[in-house]
Amino acid sequence: MTADEQQGTDQHGQIRPQTEIDRVAEGWVTTLGALVPTLATYIGLDNGKLGEWEDFSPAGHEQLADATRSVIGELSPLNPVDEVDRVTKEDLLATLRLDLERFDLRLHLRDVNVIASPPQGIREIFDIMPTESEGDWSNISSRLNGAPAAIDQYLETLRQGISQGVVPAGRQVREVVAQARTTADPDGLFAELVAKADGVSAGLASDLRRGARAAAEAYDTLADFLENELLPVAGDRDAVGRDIYEVASRSFLGATVDLDETYEWGIEELRRMVEEQTAIANEIKPGASVEEAIEFLNADPSRKLHGTDALQRWMQETSDRAVEELGRTHFDIPQEIRTLECMIAPSHTGIIYYTGPTDDFSRPGRMWWSVPEGVTEFDTWRELTTVYHEGVPGHHLQIAQAVYNRATLNSYRRLLAGTSGHAEGWALYAERLMEELGYLEDPADRLGMLDGQRMRAARVVLDIGVHLEKERPDGKGPWTGDYAFEFMAGNVNMNSEFVRFEVNRYLGWPGQAPSYKVGQRIWEQIRDEYKSREGAAFSPKDFHKKALDLGGVGLDTLKSALLG
Repeated sequence: MTADEQQGTDQHGQIRPQTEIDRVAEGWVTTLGALVPTLATYIGLDNGKLGEWEDFSPAGHEQLADATRSVIGELSPLNPVDEVDRVTKEDLLATLRLDLERFDLRLHLRDVNVIASPPQGIREIFDIMPTESEGDWSNISSRLNGAPAAIDQYLETLRQGISQGVVPAGRQVREVVAQARTTADPDGLFAELVAKADGVSAGLASDLRRGARAAAEAYDTLADFLENELLPVAGDRDAVGRDIYEVASRSFLGATVDLDETYEWGIEELRRMVEEQTAIANEIKPGASVEEAIEFLNADPSRKLHGTDALQRWMQETSDRAVEELGRTHFDIPQEIRTLECMIAPSHTGIIYYTGPTDDFSRPGRMWWSVPEGVTEFDTWRELTTVYHEGVPGHHLQIAQAVYNRATLNSYRRLLAGTSGHAEGWALYAERLMEELGYLEDPADRLGMLDGQRMRAARVVLDIGVHLEKERPDGKGPWTGDYAFEFMAGNVNMNSEFVRFEVNRYLGWPGQAPSYKVGQRIWEQIRDEYKSREGAAFSPKDFHKKALDLGGVGLDTLKSALLG
């Protein structure tokens, strides 16, 4: 394949020739795909390693750090030939240097949390592995049978952390023990997965069943280690402290923010959300409080969906309508990205998430809803904005647009670049945009949107507060993990199990939760400054296209690319 073929052509047949900076960036995607085969699965890179695992041992982390240093050395002296190059170099160098900062902080030695650590990653990669062919099932079999070795390597890394006194908080360890015990069920997720392998050869079917048992047993081994070796020496404080938090915040935002100012802004933003919710509650039911308005809506049968089949159909219909209508009016949506599949996830964690399309669009973008066990009713007023957040104009438009732009963007920019602050900030920005465009005219739907926005504002206050152990908003001393549960329960209209999961997520994944609302804030600041500069010539459609055509980038890079 030539460089021009790799880059692709645009709708006018124009080709941007590959530059040296593109070559280095493309090479980094290839290197990462080889060192982290699960990443290759996520981006659809068929590199012959889709049945393999990355090396979770300390040596594997060292190898990845060495590769990172090497590409920094290769990229640093190169001179950009155009604006695309300048953005690529700026963003890739910032990302690589942050990766090394995280490595130097030895965060991999304490990598146990309830949502984004190897115990979840090893389990969840099977959700998106292809299952269409014998070869696909062979890859799944290879990974299942390789899971015990992957878990053993991970335990080796955690044992090194124990020896160096670098350990996670006990609260996270206890929660992951429970998750691992569930995954270890011999009749659970892995058994259910291989039971779907219809039509494969007898030998492969046997290998799959053996792999399912081996993977389940490996999770029992993991749970035993966490409970008996790590938990007794785990930390008793949930706070990670300012040094780790500053690096985590920059990693998730791709930008440096004043954490103390952001904390105070979060408190004010939360107050504003409460006032806005209160006003809308009165529209729904005159004189009602927010809680009373929610109770009123929850009792309305016309706003209920019963069962996951009904939920899936409603999500798909809502998404299809948004794609069709917005594609005619407010956004340029290429045909290739007009397909978004709304899926019910096989797991039951309660999270809702998006996975992007493969580079050739053979696997489309997908919105996944992981419905908790026993949940059978869903309120459309709460979730309408969720479909816009995950779909169009949210994550799908943003991420799939980058994948589509082969004529301009190298594979790093299309498939890997970006931060939570860029992606989740855009998705919250998109929610507000849909209100501006008239898609949330029903006060109930606006209340649902604000319910989510209020939660995201509360997370800014909670996350920074608890990890930096700042003074609580009520003035009653410093933040603690225990107070975080009380604070969150007072700011979301969700059941106690949801609050428990969410707060445990924030405590174990510092810096990620605020990136949504802080990212939205930065997106809006950039748009407002851009609009001020453009004056009467400002076009929201053109601004959004220019911003999204950059692909995923850190928010500092986004600002410099759009504002100079």
